[in-house]
Amino acid sequence: MSTSTIPQHDVVIVGGGQAGLSLSHYLQAQGLDHVVFEKHRAMHSWSTQRWDNFCLVTPNWQCALPGHPYAGDDPHGFMKKAQIVAYLEAFKETLDAPLREGVAVQQVRPVAGGFEVRSSEGVCFARQVVVASGGYHQPIVPRLAERLPASVRQIHSADYRNAGQLPPGRVLVVGSGQSGAQIAEDLHLAGREVVLAVGDAPRCARFYRGRDVVDWLADMGYYDMPVTQHPLREGVRDNTNHYVTGRDGGRDIDLRRFAKEGMELYGVLEGLDVDADTLRFAPRLKAVLDQADRTYNGINTSIDQYIAARHIEAPPASSYEPVWEPEGERPTLSLAASGITSVVWCIGFAPDFGWLDAPVFNGRGHPVHTRGVTAVAGLYFLGLPWLHTWGSGRFSGVARDARFLAERIGERAVSAQPEQAALAC
Repeated sequence: MSTSTIPQHDVVIVGGGQAGLSLSHYLQAQGLDHVVFEKHRAMHSWSTQRWDNFCLVTPNWQCALPGHPYAGDDPHGFMKKAQIVAYLEAFKETLDAPLREGVAVQQVRPVAGGFEVRSSEGVCFARQVVVASGGYHQPIVPRLAERLPASVRQIHSADYRNAGQLPPGRVLVVGSGQSGAQIAEDLHLAGREVVLAVGDAPRCARFYRGRDVVDWLADMGYYDMPVTQHPLREGVRDNTNHYVTGRDGGRDIDLRRFAKEGMELYGVLEGLDVDADTLRFAPRLKAVLDQADRTYNGINTSIDQYIAARHIEAPPASSYEPVWEPEGERPTLSLAASGITSVVWCIGFAPDFGWLDAPVFNGRGHPVHTRGVTAVAGLYFLGLPWLHTWGSGRFSGVARDARFLAERIGERAVSAQPEQAALAC
């Protein structure tokens, strides 16, 4: 590819969310030429893929984007959707980044000296490319959804806004990760009859021994632990997040309490019978609930040990005791007989990097990297869960990752200058 007749950039950043703009902050500080391509609007997912009552599950003090820490009057509170969007818009305004919104990147492929980048705006050449588009691209909906009766309204968690958008009748929520548990609660608090097909997600306490659990874990260094030191190593990237909520000042999410209040709990959804009416569930609801509680108590026990080792004054320790037990396993449920008129799929997203034509993916389509640096020289990832630490895909840790990659990008740009000068001669 001849680069003499097309636009050239030192760096192309794909994605204008908090990750891409954080990197832009550090590249600007180094004076490196770059452009940020964003398919939609910057930060669009925060306003378009969150329900009306969405709020942070981590305290506001963890919002630490580069040059833009949380500056409100409630550091231990939990920003609501509109406040989060305002925080991110203010961050965007502080940057004056070279941002091109509405530009969809269609292909990136390595070429001599860098990368060819094809987008809805045309073709350009980049010496280095950073993929900062996240890892949550394609909403996951199982094939059995195709066979549900047309009378049952189906939406994914990405499209859920509030209880009022669903028809009258019972609602089946599938999945009990962060989104599933919180959406089930949202519907429950709105007075809807909810059937929840649980998943294998763990849970944690909101507050324990006088403080937010996040505060304790921060003091314990958990959020600074690199993936290379985690007991699961890279396997932790596949873990489902613990369910908890920041709603109404923050509280636990206890599925057993919901059951006491009338929510119907079932095991993991496994299939749909040939009659297209009978749902089948794995008969291990009790096992899933027990495991979530073991994780909950295990985290609290680690906090107890930390407190004891440092002789910290704190309220006494406690252990969660189940407030409800399933009377038995229920392996099937009839949609018609149970009055279910809508389904909310809360089983996550799949990555879609089909536009990136580079040998950096494993057999499941996930990028292979070390702290965002791939085996293809000049190609990087940023903003993925556990890219380096727990906070890598969050407001709390993306700045550290962005600064690290900016340094690597700067080093490579400097080392490439003699070669580029020679080519120019």
